[in-house]
Amino acid sequence: VIPRKHVLCGDWQKLYNEVRDFRDACGDAHLKTILATGELPTLATVYAAGMVCMMAGADFIKTSTGKERTNASLDVSLVMLRAIRDYHDRTGFKVGFKPAGGIRTAKQALSYLILIKEELGDAWLTSELFRLGASTLLTDVERQLYHCATQCYAANHYMPMP
Repeated sequence: VIPRKHVLCGDWQKLYNEVRDFRDACGDAHLKTILATGELPTLATVYAAGMVCMMAGADFIKTSTGKERTNASLDVSLVMLRAIRDYHDRTGFKVGFKPAGGIRTAKQALSYLILIKEELGDAWLTSELFRLGASTLLTDVERQLYHCATQCYAANHYMPMP
């Protein structure tokens, strides 16, 4: 999780330096930076924080840990995806995206898939560049598959995952 004090104070150089240090420490391993967007005051701040993290070497930017009061949302995700697109246009480097928290239904997950496809294209619709942080999504996906097979929805307690 990025140090939000740097973002809230507008100290972009400190944020860059800290993420860069993590990038150096990671070596060849992927670096995922979590912006905790629910704690950032504006969409412009979200964009700037994402851009600084990518410039410092982040391989993935993630909306939140999923434990904050405010987690992934489509408006914040749109801003982050546009930052990724702008970064890619300038550098040619593809950065991954992971919305996390609050994605509980298959319909919600589809909204994020559509957003990715519309903003970044098919190249980002891979597990290397797009992941959902949605531990409670599995039960609904199971229910949807059950419905496809039986034409009936099963109650949540019939699904193996709580």
